Amino acid sequence: MPTPTSSSANYDRSAGNATLNLGSGFLERLGNQASGGFNRAFRTNPGGGGASESTEDPRYRTWFEGYGISVRSDAQGDFVGDKRKTFGGVAGFGARLAPGVNIGFSVDQSHTDIDVPLALQSATLDLTQLGFNGSVDKGPWTWAFAVVHGFGKVRSSRDTGFGLATAGYRASIDGALTEISYYWTKDQMRIVPKGALEYVRATGAAFQETGGLDPLNVGSTALSRARVMIGAEIGRYFIFGRKILDLSAYGKFVDNFYQDLGAIEVSLGTESIVVPGIDESRYGMDAGASASLSLTSTARLYVNYDAKFRNELRSHQGTVGFEYRW
Repeated sequence: MPTPTSSSANYDRSAGNATLNLGSGFLERLGNQASGGFNRAFRTNPGGGGASESTEDPRYRTWFEGYGISVRSDAQGDFVGDKRKTFGGVAGFGARLAPGVNIGFSVDQSHTDIDVPLALQSATLDLTQLGFNGSVDKGPWTWAFAVVHGFGKVRSSRDTGFGLATAGYRASIDGALTEISYYWTKDQMRIVPKGALEYVRATGAAFQETGGLDPLNVGSTALSRARVMIGAEIGRYFIFGRKILDLSAYGKFVDNFYQDLGAIEVSLGTESIVVPGIDESRYGMDAGASASLSLTSTARLYVNYDAKFRNELRSHQGTVGFEYRW
């Protein structure tokens, strides 16, 4: 009887980690929407450039973003490594419920191409994520939270040497983040230390390949991760006429103190094996930078760069966005 190999379902392991990491990335962007230094500055000083704190700031805001992500995972055990490219867009709406109390809702739609070249495997992931975030300001302190639920479709392809074995199955993501930050400012500069706790869980449905030689049956998977992030943002704004240019950068230490790798059962006829999932290294660093140009007191353009550095993983993301307040 033919037997499956440990690398047979590398594409499924990549898809599971892609879902998990996209959920984490969306959570962190939502957290930054709620507690980022620029938004905090506008809530504290709504007119910008020294306006009175008593000035009534716009109550509602909406934002639109487009982004691209490039991820590379190194080989780990029988996992041969992968490359992932993601393109997506976000639309969001936020409101101030009371002084210092803010909420927001976002929809994120993305498409990911996954390539596992050394195993002759590939996959795509189309993922829709719904996110809700909020913040409460108390003096220089801000408590922020974000929750995410996502659902999507994975389509995989595996070269068996005698044709392609293909499959399609559902994936989902759920996550939550809570963050505390302290906003310190002097003149046109700010420093915002932050600490956050995040939990995400991604699942993939069981499926059966079709076509090719010896198509596989692959069981359902569930991956989960909890981590602590501690870091700080530093920023400064410049005033040009009626326009404000804000520049900022951040760095944070990441401790993935809990990881469930999500083992996969792979079957071929009556033979089956259990393949362990792949994880991030426990410790890592995140870093990034942002530039924001306030065209008016209610409209701004911004660009963000975010990077993640782990022992076996590197991720780079670029975002372009537009925000309008009223």
